[in-house]
Amino acid sequence: MKRFFKPIEKDGSAKKPTRSTNQEDSEKKEASELEKTNSNGNTMKKEPLKFITWNANSLLLRVKNNWPEFSKFVSDINPDVIVIQEVRMPAAGSKGATKNSGEIKDDTNSSREEKQILMRALSSSPFRDYRVWWSLADSKYAGTALLVKKCFQPVKVSFALDRTASKHEPDGRVILAEFETFRLLNTYAPNNGWKEEENSFQRRRKWDKRMLEVVVQLSDKPLIWCGDLNVSHEEIDVSHPEFFSAAKVNGYVPPNKEDCGQPGFTLSERKRFGAILKEGKLIDAYRFLHKERDMERGFSWSGNPIGKYRGKRMRIDYFIVSEKLKDRVIQCEMHGHGIELDGFYGSDHCPVSLELSPASPDSIES
Repeated sequence: MKRFFKPIEKDGSAKKPTRSTNQEDSEKKEASELEKTNSNGNTMKKEPLKFITWNANSLLLRVKNNWPEFSKFVSDINPDVIVIQEVRMPAAGSKGATKNSGEIKDDTNSSREEKQILMRALSSSPFRDYRVWWSLADSKYAGTALLVKKCFQPVKVSFALDRTASKHEPDGRVILAEFETFRLLNTYAPNNGWKEEENSFQRRRKWDKRMLEVVVQLSDKPLIWCGDLNVSHEEIDVSHPEFFSAAKVNGYVPPNKEDCGQPGFTLSERKRFGAILKEGKLIDAYRFLHKERDMERGFSWSGNPIGKYRGKRMRIDYFIVSEKLKDRVIQCEMHGHGIELDGFYGSDHCPVSLELSPASPDSIES
């Protein structure tokens, strides 16, 4: 979708306050406690604390059209982990052959050129400081990516909800990274669609059923579940509840009234999402900190600035954390604002960030 506006860059000119020697010594000591040395002598930090999730709506398009602004944003936030949805790069493998969902296609002139454009962008600052994992669809559809700073080392990275080695979910919708003290689950949930069909309502019901099972299975270790979850849990999570509740396509009305309305805001989806949070003992980090509707900065998806969806916004991108982690949540913010999509960097989704405080020794041992 072509955009008709330019993202506004942050003003980074504010002068930092002078720090005392004692403050600096304290910060150095805290940093040293978070680090360890691996067998190769490289300094490794125990666990990431700062995260960004973003539905890029085609990472290649963002590289071509919005990369300087997004690079500045990442440099300013300086996250330890970046998770991306809707990468929209095809998996490696020739036509008719088995695809390698962990690698980008480069067996044609056009695909090779596109891969080179993307990899050049990821080898520039600040992204060259990150290691990248991919889970890709067979075509330019869906797909996810995980970028982790090289000073962190996941214990394991898998690409399927059942954690089967080398297996990828269809369309590359899942990346699960396990660290020492928690797991990080990046998902791109399938859109509910508008009809009672196999690739619409039925597909989303199956996905939600599997997610409920997964979060319960993963409850032996604190979980951070993030990404485009394609659901707005409560009325406070959309800008215009009446508009979204009444939305329909071509006059079609589903047989079950709980399936009526905008995909992502039907009552059935919202109920299932609530059940997942309850059964998994999970907390919505943003809503934990922000109790009221914020019409300026409280939504992560925005409709086209031209047309009936102008100004219609939803919060469908999340950081969901285990109850065990809630007291460590320092901040969780939407970084886009306004109906002109400032801070969306060309996508229809804005980045969302999460920051945790360091784990105490007691919490690590438990």
